[in-house]
Amino acid sequence: MALALARPGLISLAAGFTDNESLPVREVRRLFNDLLRTPQTGQAALQYGTTAGDPELRRLTAAWVRAADRGPAQSRAYDPRRLMITSGSQQFLYMVTEALCDVGDIVLAEDPTYFVYLGLLQSHGLRACGVRLEADGLDLAHLESVLTGLRHSGELCRVKLLYLVSYFQNPTGATTSAAKKRAILDLLRQYERAAGHPIYLFEDAAYRELRFAGADEPSALRFPGGAERVIYGGTYSKPFSTGIRVGFGLLPAALHPVVMRLKGNHDFGTSNLLQQILVRALASGRYAAHLEVLRRRYARKAEVVLAALREHFPPAAEWWTPRGGLYVWARLPRRLRSGPRSPVFQSALRRGVLYVPGVWCYADDPTRRKPDHEMRISYGCVTETHLQTGIARLGKVLRDLMKPSRRAA
Repeated sequence: MALALARPGLISLAAGFTDNESLPVREVRRLFNDLLRTPQTGQAALQYGTTAGDPELRRLTAAWVRAADRGPAQSRAYDPRRLMITSGSQQFLYMVTEALCDVGDIVLAEDPTYFVYLGLLQSHGLRACGVRLEADGLDLAHLESVLTGLRHSGELCRVKLLYLVSYFQNPTGATTSAAKKRAILDLLRQYERAAGHPIYLFEDAAYRELRFAGADEPSALRFPGGAERVIYGGTYSKPFSTGIRVGFGLLPAALHPVVMRLKGNHDFGTSNLLQQILVRALASGRYAAHLEVLRRRYARKAEVVLAALREHFPPAAEWWTPRGGLYVWARLPRRLRSGPRSPVFQSALRRGVLYVPGVWCYADDPTRRKPDHEMRISYGCVTETHLQTGIARLGKVLRDLMKPSRRAA
């Protein structure tokens, strides 16, 4: 982000920003005017709210998640009393990790995963243990192998949760299938007795609403044990407006009061004004209507990225086709390293294009070497023209570096 500001000509395919042109300026203006139309509604919106969040927003949010899951109305997993409104989903990540983990504990995570969360774990003195990621979610055999190894080493007691970015994952765009979510829950339950405590599944669903192809997958809340073992986090920032920093989380009953106390210590409650705007967006149907616009926008951008990759990247490069979200994960031939000190990264900078080095998305796990031939390409905030130009510049860098040197010739 700092480089993008310092170099106006730089095309940043790195920042995970959302599409600027589709931000709902007109809709929010109408919602805001309606909110402040009378002293009664205006004063209520401009006053403090509650720590847990506005009751109507919690009810609407829980109903939205349950409807997406096609979950039973009577399920405890979707009880609004278990839902809290947070200042973005990042705050929820922080509070849950702080509540569950002590220094030296282990968090299981996809390999690769959301690199900002890896930094959060480091700041808490925690260790991330990577589990291989496949196109439809975690490699279940590897997860079982990791759990078995931790049990044999006596470290299973330090495992408190498994962190999963389950929809259109940051950084790879992968989505975890419903079958794998159920299997992950079953595996974690099998190892709980040896661990001596519950092992929770943290399902980070920040990108769920950004689906533009394929069917929606239910969350793990819907499966047996979901109400007791699944922590579900979501956000209104990415699917509506990133300037409206409002997230939410559904918690098992045992964890809810603990995280609520932390929320009170953090800020006494998320901005009440922003919550009231969201209540009206949801209740009026403007939120759902905006999602359709956004999905079409990102579907078009993804098409542009994939076409440019096919045209400009070397044939040996690979990538997964996204069905939603903001990212494409590209794998280069292994001899082309993509880390921040690599010729690829430095040459890309000189040509005026920036990406996220894939090596940043892997945990510091001594059981394997970090891959250093991948990159995250974001199409969220970049115009279609800049997407085409930026990937053409990257492709030129890669093809030039793959040419035989004169000495070799």
